[in-house]
Amino acid sequence: MTSSISAWIWSERFWLPENVSWADLEHPPPGEEYPRAGHILYALPLAVGVFLLRLLFERLVAKPCAHILQIQAGVPRRAQPNPILEQLYQSKAVRKCPDTRQLEGLSKQLDWDVRKIQRWFRIRRNQDRPSMQKKFCESMWRFTFYLGIFIYAIRHLWVSPWMWDTRQCWHNFPFQSLVPEQYTHYVAELAFYWSLMFSQFIDIKRKDFIIMLVHHLATIILITFSYANNMLRAGTLVMCVHDASDIFLEAAKLANYAKYQKLCDGLFVVFSISFFLTRLVIFPFWIVYSVLFESWEIVGPYQAWWLFNGLLLVLQTLHVIWFYLITRIAVKAIFKGKVSLCESFLQVSKDDRSDIESSSDEELYSNGSKNLRQTLNTKDNSHTGNFNGEAHDH
Repeated sequence: MTSSISAWIWSERFWLPENVSWADLEHPPPGEEYPRAGHILYALPLAVGVFLLRLLFERLVAKPCAHILQIQAGVPRRAQPNPILEQLYQSKAVRKCPDTRQLEGLSKQLDWDVRKIQRWFRIRRNQDRPSMQKKFCESMWRFTFYLGIFIYAIRHLWVSPWMWDTRQCWHNFPFQSLVPEQYTHYVAELAFYWSLMFSQFIDIKRKDFIIMLVHHLATIILITFSYANNMLRAGTLVMCVHDASDIFLEAAKLANYAKYQKLCDGLFVVFSISFFLTRLVIFPFWIVYSVLFESWEIVGPYQAWWLFNGLLLVLQTLHVIWFYLITRIAVKAIFKGKVSLCESFLQVSKDDRSDIESSSDEELYSNGSKNLRQTLNTKDNSHTGNFNGEAHDH
């Protein structure tokens, strides 16, 4: 039964062009090597290593940098233990923010001043919020990876003929020799996304958790199958184009956490320009065009061809939506002028929890739970984020 499922998943009729079999790819010419699906399994233990490397990086590099920049390490106060308030705080009905009626009831039950209860809930919420230092460390790790892998990829692609003539991605496909730099690039990217799958459950939880989980899973599947059927030349181009703008995204977030708003605004402008050029110009008119039209002309369509092109077109649609959101938020920030360009941009990242509330926020509570949440959400969103595109991202 296992062999039948494996044969169905790796069907030659689906993944390979006509008259090509997996056996053909197992016997490359002397001195050459073709990709094999088994090679990519090394990414799994490497993902554990990447995750451990990240922990060391955050502890030995990112945290010292955060201390130098005077970024807070944690919550300064903890709420006074109170079983009644704690039970109510954990209740979904309250959503960690009691309304006026509940505050009055608690005041009578505990013989506490309403303002004291409001203060308790404020301090308790702050306990659950991630520190700015934790956000900084996460972003610094992603920034370092994206920068490193982009430099590695561009050094290899710069001297590769298929970067300048994309038709070379399809000449003699899929019988194209595996270049060591391609393998390293693929395994590093795959290990990184596997590590994100692990760490997403312990990282700062955001509202787009499910979306990002699906995104990482889809990315892993695409990288794995594009490696297995030797679509490495186009695959490395796709990954390189996406990593380029992510560098400036993470750099803008680092500047925002360090309170360098002018630098953050400048990096946001650079990110917007790079996002537009890489994902709305280079990606559709250079890479997608090659996969869609040049591969049809040189190789011809096959079943997996429709899948890969469909996914690339869906990805391009997301790029257009993301850029529309970026542009809309930037325009609002520029014309309204209430917050910096960078802070407005980071609203699209959707952190599930905000930064530390100040005691002045208590004055907002008296207007009722609904208005309170609206006000705090507006305030919180100006500080937080992980744009997904990252889009991260791919």
